[in-house]
Amino acid sequence: MNRLFAATLGILTAIGGFVDIGDLVTNAVVGSRFGLSLAWVVVVGVVGIVLFAHMSGKVTAISGRATFEIIRERLGPRAALVNLGGSMALTLLTLAAEIGGIALALQLLAGVAPLTIVLPLAFAVWWIVWRVRFSWMENAAGLLGLLLVGFVVALVALDPDWTALGRQLVPSVPAGGGESGLTYAYYAVALFGAAMTPYEVFFFSSGAAEEGWTSRDLWMSRLNVLVGFTLGGVLSLAIAGCAAVVLLPAGIAVTSLSQVLAPVAVALGVVGVVVVLVGVVAATTGAALETALACGYSIAQYAGWPWGKRLRPVQAPQFHVVVAGAVALACVVLATGVDPIMVTEFSVVFSAVALPLTYFPVLVVANDPDYVGEHVNGRVVNAVALVYLVIIGVAAVAAVPLMVLTRMGA
Repeated sequence: MNRLFAATLGILTAIGGFVDIGDLVTNAVVGSRFGLSLAWVVVVGVVGIVLFAHMSGKVTAISGRATFEIIRERLGPRAALVNLGGSMALTLLTLAAEIGGIALALQLLAGVAPLTIVLPLAFAVWWIVWRVRFSWMENAAGLLGLLLVGFVVALVALDPDWTALGRQLVPSVPAGGGESGLTYAYYAVALFGAAMTPYEVFFFSSGAAEEGWTSRDLWMSRLNVLVGFTLGGVLSLAIAGCAAVVLLPAGIAVTSLSQVLAPVAVALGVVGVVVVLVGVVAATTGAALETALACGYSIAQYAGWPWGKRLRPVQAPQFHVVVAGAVALACVVLATGVDPIMVTEFSVVFSAVALPLTYFPVLVVANDPDYVGEHVNGRVVNAVALVYLVIIGVAAVAAVPLMVLTRMGA
């Protein structure tokens, strides 16, 4: 049982990073347009985030310090400031999308207009960060987010032709669907960026520090990333699979959260939709909490301020002010009436652009014996990580041109 609850940090990180509002919609869009032919991107993303998140957790467990703090010390304030600027802009954008995603889910669940509840939701996110213990927060959001397993249940209940579905796993642009190679490449980059969103590794590292991990807790880091991110990948594939079975044959284009849930309604009825919607609310709330905390963590660690939920506002005033300011800015963005799903689509594409700024420094620090001692990466891990840096570089260079050329996958 202790190991189960020990994995909730990874579950929270994975639910918030892999299955937030953007991923829910993006995976459904991909499934409805390309079937499962982009499933390989999810697998590549899962392996990558497991690899680098464990490095980040390892650095914290061994050194007792958060990764971003060490990056500033190791690479210098100027290089770290570039990283900070890129990741903060992206994280703020994602925070706005997640609060908007909670509002969209509550609209379907309770019939409330999204714009009328943005301010109360933003206040609730801030209050949870301020008042609720980290362990309670991660257990509640992570475990309730597991209700998204309803997509897996729905896929099985739909009883598809598994052989035909398996043939879709071959990477290719489906013939006769009017899709182009450029659009296929655009969604591949978007899925990859969503899977390896930069704030995930910094949140994971900071969460490890919040929980007081030491070298004796390296097993916990492995358990968290393997259970959490693998689960996130399975849920992403189930969402795409449901769309491939129900929406692709009907030629239905996904443009809203209700269409994402349509296959669940077909397979499990109203009760199934309600259960999954509760999971959506939990997942998007978890993502909102992650991103709000990530803003406070990164800026405070860069500046050398006291930080963490374990510290009261009077003990870490700058950290709490940054978190409150980030939530307020996200609320201002949503008050303009912008579509939260569109905001997230922008964020996952620009996430791909920012990937090298995050993952190269993490690899450098994970190989520095001054911080991790004898626990530096082995040759195999470094070889795989270098392959990922090449993939990350290609995705970063291609992201914006593909977005422009395809008009965001239109």
